[in-house]
Amino acid sequence: MRSTLMGMLLVMGMILAACGGAAPAPPAAQPEAPVGGAVGVTTTDLTGISSDITDPPAVFNAEAARQYSGTTLSFYGDAVGLGSDMDKAMAAKFSEETGINVTVLPRPQDATEFYAQIQRFFQAQSTETDVFMMDVIWPGAFATHLYDVSSIFADEAKLHYPGIVENNTVDGKLTALPWFGDFGMLFYRTDLLQEYGYDAPPTTWDELEEIAQKVQEGERAKGNPNFVGFVWQGAAYEGLTCNLLEWFYSQEGGTFLQDGAVTINNPQAVAALERAAGWVGGISPSGVVSYREEDARNVFQGGNAMFMRNWPYAYSAGNTDDSPIKGKFDVAPLPVTDSGSPAGTVGGWQLAISDYSRNKDAAVEFVRYATSPQMQKWRALVGTFVPTIPVVSEDPEVLEAMPFLQNLSPVVRVTRPSRETGELYNEASTIIFQSANEALLGSTSAADALAQAEQQLQRLVR
Repeated sequence: MRSTLMGMLLVMGMILAACGGAAPAPPAAQPEAPVGGAVGVTTTDLTGISSDITDPPAVFNAEAARQYSGTTLSFYGDAVGLGSDMDKAMAAKFSEETGINVTVLPRPQDATEFYAQIQRFFQAQSTETDVFMMDVIWPGAFATHLYDVSSIFADEAKLHYPGIVENNTVDGKLTALPWFGDFGMLFYRTDLLQEYGYDAPPTTWDELEEIAQKVQEGERAKGNPNFVGFVWQGAAYEGLTCNLLEWFYSQEGGTFLQDGAVTINNPQAVAALERAAGWVGGISPSGVVSYREEDARNVFQGGNAMFMRNWPYAYSAGNTDDSPIKGKFDVAPLPVTDSGSPAGTVGGWQLAISDYSRNKDAAVEFVRYATSPQMQKWRALVGTFVPTIPVVSEDPEVLEAMPFLQNLSPVVRVTRPSRETGELYNEASTIIFQSANEALLGSTSAADALAQAEQQLQRLVR
């Protein structure tokens, strides 16, 4: 099991290097000696980490950080749900032990809105915020506005998968430290699968549609008119770009852009979008065209969906004591066509320090703590956030808390075209998800939507 997980995550790390306009750096050797800095972490000091959301690990050797006691930091953390609660608990522990006050500001849930907000901050050279969550696709766009931590975090960077560090390195400048990884996957109800006579989750989109329809009809006949077969992220925002990439790649429709050429408009991609549009009002609710991650999770976790596409965080959320589906679901690779490959869009977030911050030294101590092995283990145990540090991924307690990872080794981690578009990525993604959303709404055909996206992308990247 460990070797499967390690191989999978190493692949994820290498593929992450293809995102974000990063300049590749030589792979770093894994350190065996203790890492320096205020927290004094070691690669093996992972004992006694609690899985209690209210009990984050201590700030190790916090004495060095206490010299900045009385400083107040602003940190844009998770927007909603478990991640937000964990960020607040982490900040409170850090403040308690160092005297550095951390104000956690909830970022917009919509990644596109968050990108635009950060862009406005940087254009104004605002000192209002010190530490930001940074999407895996953003380092190339924001590098000039981020504090260079290459020398400051030289030892800490060696702890993480080299591919992710390379992704965050732009023109030799380390812009951020990895915080957690992500990839899209299929959640399914194990109890209903068995009840309706199926031995395994679907491996093709045809099978998913068949099972979703059968279970939806059966559950509605039993008296639940709100039950649906499949929920996903269909709103006009970054999450739809991620879903669309998985649909296209798994059905031989490519990845939007390839080797500088716009490839979004092809017969396989059109067929994939037509298929998804056919789900709306069928096996998926009509309102799925406005769903984001939490909308889909609330339906699935409420016991009202057979299948859901989402990120790993939804696994721990679904297994909380008050969850109606606790112990009744599992995860699998997203389906394919008969000749396609299972795909999961690469996601994940980093922690970066604004170059305009007036509190860089205190911010360094906070980022060092938040991305440490101990904190990554706690986040894995409590929230099933995918670690970016190999020694954490190998920890037996982490493997026990995240058993789903062993089922996902065949998944190809596909990357959004951030390298091809650089600072224009946000505009490119907006073109993609707005065009697709129009087709899902039925206001245009899939063929016309992708033809329109093709023309707009060609003008953008030429």
